[in-house]
Amino acid sequence: MTSTSTLAPTTDLTASLARTRAAVAVTVLFAVNGMILGGYGGTLPSIRDRVGIDATHIAIMLFCGSLAGIASMQIGGRLADSIGARKVSLAALPLLIAAAVTFSLATSFPIAVLGAVFIGLGNGAMDVAMNALGVQVEAARRKPIMSSFHAFWSLGSFVGAGSVLITATLFGLTGGSIVAPVMITLASIAAVVLVIAVRITPQAATVQHKVDGVRTKIPRIAWLLAIMALAFGLSEGTATDWSALHVTEVANVDSTTGSLGLVAVTGFMVIIRLLGDRLVARFGRRAVVRFGGACAAVGYLTVTLVSGLPFLLAGWALVGFGVGMIAPQVYASAGHIGGGRVLAVVVTFGYAAFLAGPAVVGFLVNHLGLHHAMIIPAVLCAGIVALAATMPRTDTDLAPSEH
Repeated sequence: MTSTSTLAPTTDLTASLARTRAAVAVTVLFAVNGMILGGYGGTLPSIRDRVGIDATHIAIMLFCGSLAGIASMQIGGRLADSIGARKVSLAALPLLIAAAVTFSLATSFPIAVLGAVFIGLGNGAMDVAMNALGVQVEAARRKPIMSSFHAFWSLGSFVGAGSVLITATLFGLTGGSIVAPVMITLASIAAVVLVIAVRITPQAATVQHKVDGVRTKIPRIAWLLAIMALAFGLSEGTATDWSALHVTEVANVDSTTGSLGLVAVTGFMVIIRLLGDRLVARFGRRAVVRFGGACAAVGYLTVTLVSGLPFLLAGWALVGFGVGMIAPQVYASAGHIGGGRVLAVVVTFGYAAFLAGPAVVGFLVNHLGLHHAMIIPAVLCAGIVALAATMPRTDTDLAPSEH
């Protein structure tokens, strides 16, 4: 496999400034992607009220968006390798803007489904491409930065979801009436970001998966990384969708207090991602993933054994602290090993598990009870600790190669 890049490492001052600019550009891409998706998630109940649909229609809408996202990841990953991750990232962002505009206009179920499909198409390709671009920036800088990119995705998602509350407070809007102003605002911000991103996003490497004219196979380690993505995707999705309900039911508190479970998860996830690059630089990706898997496993085990509010919140904080370490490092390893093609495989497994995992856990809740169903993600996180042994020790072992 061969590649060419305009982000090659160098000590030249001009190149150093270019690498800083490139890092800012990728950070902006992660943040705006998270903002649109956070706004989408935050307005889903209001979209339901505006369009007049029930839970079954929401499930269909989400399913259509998920299918579009998975297909877009496969196409986007391969295009990122063949024409460059910059072009794919910038081409996918208008689809997310179109999704926000579509939702702002949606007054019927088919239009809402179209918006979900736009979300899936835009996010699928952009997710893979911006991670691939981030990997190239990291390689050029010769020091870890992927955790910071993912931290700003989380912050963008927080802003997007929080815009619903801000709009409601400022303008006194409720229900379906809040969808249009929120989505138009987010679309406008994203459009401005797109203009800026076009100017500052660097040209990216192209990666050709051929040796002597013969297309190479996806390396075996990619499938091990995909299994890890499956495990942390389900664990993170479970924490996102079930933590608040778990705290509410087990601690026997009101739903507002119970929401502190999700606050603990997301808050500690952002904190560790902001610190994660320093940990990787000092200890290496393998050690960070192992420690993250162990923290998340202990956190999930804790929430299955305790019932007091402080202990439950401590357990969910450990879960967020742990899972926040894993995804950036697994995705970085995938990108370094095989570019967008391998990233597409690994991200798809994580994405699918993140979406389907909470439903699987919901099935287990019916059989084991909410308190004890959390043992399943605990086991999966412990499995990540073992699978981390397959990861390269250092970034010098992560140069693109085929085996």
